[in-house]
Parts: sequence; structure tokens; C-alpha cells
Amino acid sequence: MNILELISIVNGKVLISNFDSNVEILGGCGADLMSDVLASIEPGAVLLTGLCNPQVIRTALMADVAAVVLVRGKKPPEATITLAQEEGIPLITSPLGMFELCGRLHRAGLPSLEKEVGSHQVCGCE
Repeated sequence: MNILELISIVNGKVLISNFDSNVEILGGCGADLMSDVLASIEPGAVLLTGLCNPQVIRTALMADVAAVVLVRGKKPPEATITLAQEEGIPLITSPLGMFELCGRLHRAGLPSLEKEVGSHQVCGCE
């Protein structure tokens, strides 16, 4: 799936102007904890998130994310848009929630690109 197909499926609006519309989206990941993204996402994924700060773009760069979709119509600060523009990371906002977006993308054929982080990881959520 390319970026233009992704934008259509998520009813998205692109917030930057300089992106390669031919970049192939290989799968997806939904997360709000950037530490989870760094620990589990595979390259080429679209990241679905409710976070809007510049750290999302920095994390996307480090993790080789193909695009970032902000859920629930979030509007990021100008610093986030500027960084995405400078780095050429497609930054998209969608009016839909994370659950709906994950379902739509999965139904369209995108697999999960979240690696298992291991059963020994202690998360403190018992």
C-alpha cells in the first residue's frame, strides 16, 4: 500500500507537503508510548498514535517508520509539523479513533509490524 492509499483508507489529511507518495507501507503499529514503538515496531510500518509532540517524529525517524497517523482528529503543534516537513515523514491526521483505524488497515491487507518484546519483560501491570 502506498501513502495515497493509506490517506484514503484513514480519511486522512496530510499535514506536510514534501513526502514521497510512492513509499510502500508494509504494515502497521498502534501505540502511544514511544518506548513501546522503539522496542517493537519493524521498519516500513505506519505508526498510529494519539501523541502529537515532536518526539513522535524523532521516534519515527529512529524506528524507520514510513508514516505517522494522528488519531481522533488531533492537530499537532507547529514544531511537530515543521520537524516532519524537514525530515520528509508523512504526517497525517485522521478523524477516526485508533481501534477503527487498526481495523480498517488490517481489513485492507496490512499486517501488524509489532515484534514480540518477550514474555520476560516486566511491565508492572499485574
